[in-house]
Amino acid sequence: MGKTFIIDDREIAFDGSKTVLQIARENDIYIPSLCYHPKLGPASKCRVCVVEVEGIRALQTACTLMPKEGMKVNTSSERVIDARRMVVNLLLANGNHNCLSCEVNGACELQEAAYRLGIEIPAFVVEEREERDESGVFIMRDPGKCIQCGRCIEGCNRLVVNEVLDFGYRGGHTKVICDGDLPMGQSSCVQCGECVQLCPVGALIEKKGMGKARTWETKKVRTTCPYCGVGCQLELHVKGDQIIRVTGVEDAQPNQGHLCVKGRFGYDFIYSKDRLTTPLIREKDGFREAGWDEALDLVAGKFKQIIKESGPDAIAGVSCARSINEDSYNMQKLFRGVIGTNNIDHCART
Repeated sequence: MGKTFIIDDREIAFDGSKTVLQIARENDIYIPSLCYHPKLGPASKCRVCVVEVEGIRALQTACTLMPKEGMKVNTSSERVIDARRMVVNLLLANGNHNCLSCEVNGACELQEAAYRLGIEIPAFVVEEREERDESGVFIMRDPGKCIQCGRCIEGCNRLVVNEVLDFGYRGGHTKVICDGDLPMGQSSCVQCGECVQLCPVGALIEKKGMGKARTWETKKVRTTCPYCGVGCQLELHVKGDQIIRVTGVEDAQPNQGHLCVKGRFGYDFIYSKDRLTTPLIREKDGFREAGWDEALDLVAGKFKQIIKESGPDAIAGVSCARSINEDSYNMQKLFRGVIGTNNIDHCART
């Protein structure tokens, strides 16, 4: 039998590779946490995930605590709950958390922690507020909702390595800044949106989805990004037939939640009235709509005519960068094996 430890009187096996917080979540034991994210690793900043360990005087952060054989952990003692309430009360007081009008109402991790702890009104009040930064093309920053968990900074600096975000100033004036405290729109931010996906509250929001739907009005539809052959996995947040926002699928390969600016924000084209929905055949000075069989027969006939008159090297093909790798393989096989030419390229610059 493997090693075991106790969480809230439950004996749980462990192998030494996961923290108490990770093991608790795998076993449906609720421990709130605001700074921890699976992609970022242990953080131990917010102190909301504290637990009590028998034989240790101080409370321990579950996101950094590694279990040991026979360890006894209490996640809901009076001492633990009081400590968590104090931290959440301070976080609520230090910002403008107007949940009724917030875009992430119903999907906010701070709101969930407050609900679980029975906090209805913050115990403290801080009057100082900072204006929202709407200078970014796709991202709105609301410092009044920021809880300074550091997730966005870790994601920006360590995951996507754009190195735009950091903590600025000190003490009670500490805040997340872009470059040397520039508005986001004037900074070196490339608007990839990694910070938006990592933010546990409503401090970073996709501007394109603001005011279009509450979180419980949308359904998630998993799909593959159409922009290149990498195959990044997307979750479309859809209300009716309208995409409200796009997020990366955290536990899926190859992107593990990461998205480029096109994959996250470039979905407007599907609603364009200029999209072609049926084949068009040029006739005289214009185009007429045609069926697929007629259009494909025409292309095949033209190819055969060109090959007969000028040889196969008179034809060249370019495989679309939005295609999957298998489609590009079939494209080059068609040109080399059927048409008989090596004039085949792939545009990886969409």
